[in-house]
Amino acid sequence: MKMTITEAADAGELRALLVAMRSRVATAVQNPETPARDLAALTKRLMEIAHEIKALDAEDEEAGGGGSHGSVDTSFDASAV
Repeated sequence: MKMTITEAADAGELRALLVAMRSRVATAVQNPETPARDLAALTKRLMEIAHEIKALDAEDEEAGGGGSHGSVDTSFDASAV
């Protein structure tokens, strides 16, 4: 399900928040009414968000694909330390 920026922020879902922000920034970049002075900053932020999503996905892949960003890890075992 695609979340809005507000929904993702309220839910505490980091990846969903980044995806919603990426969509919003991409819309602004593509909009011909966006002032030219804003395009460089928006494009830079769009690339930063894309890299953040890629990094989260890579972490999830390494961790077994759990997709746990934004949720609490309850599997901690103190005796393992």
